[in-house]
Amino acid sequence: MGKTAPRGCLLVAILVFALAIPVMAEAAATPAKTSPDVADPSSVLFIGNSFFYYNNSMHTVFNRLITSADKTRKIRSTSATIGGSGLSWHNVEAYFDPAGVGSYSFVGDNEVVFNDPKRKPFDTAMMMDCSQCPVHPKLRPVFFEYARKHGETIRKHGAEPVLYMTWAYSDKPDMIEGLAEAYTRAGNENNMLVVPAGLAFAESVKERPDLNLYEPDKRHPSKLGTYLGACTAYAALFKKSPEGIDYAFGLDKDVAAFLQKIAWSTVKKYYDW
Repeated sequence: MGKTAPRGCLLVAILVFALAIPVMAEAAATPAKTSPDVADPSSVLFIGNSFFYYNNSMHTVFNRLITSADKTRKIRSTSATIGGSGLSWHNVEAYFDPAGVGSYSFVGDNEVVFNDPKRKPFDTAMMMDCSQCPVHPKLRPVFFEYARKHGETIRKHGAEPVLYMTWAYSDKPDMIEGLAEAYTRAGNENNMLVVPAGLAFAESVKERPDLNLYEPDKRHPSKLGTYLGACTAYAALFKKSPEGIDYAFGLDKDVAAFLQKIAWSTVKKYYDW
């Protein structure tokens, strides 16, 4: 039978582990870039899964936030999503074919407008992986591989890649630590802006647990969650606070105002602005 470790050694080990916890938490919040250089986008491609396309798609809410903030501004966003998908499922090269995704748009009363084939399809592409991929033992390496590969493809076409940090499941809040670490590391390694939506979810739940950001499945975003995610994308990409924007996605004005505040405070904290 092995010898029992001396009590003093055990206490030292516990103390060392306890001291390491805040260090790990701090590392997870390290900003991807302190001064993100994503150009003011006029066209954005959302690449992801059902976390994006729930509630008539986050790109729709994102667009309406922008046009509500500036009536004269035009923004073109498209959502390329596959249910349950990870980054490895997407053929990003095909998304930048001028004759393919984004080659025409519906405007006004469903009028079809054909876009100039000589114009690059998008100047920004925002990518999310599957909800567990960045923290799953077998899928985590794939996340890092395809964040790099897709980033290279996007830049080859003259656009800027952006990573969209997803949120923890409502019944597994500790997921956010691994998600934040993985997305931040991928952002650092590939010089990409990271939208810290997952951290915004965690902060909202902490401050206002009465506001339900989730559908009953505890995974997908409710209308509140989609709105918060879009506000966080707006704050990170434009380096502007969404506070005061009139568009509320049908939510109560006070709720929308709170979510706008959380989005901005989270982005500022993440990037140490």
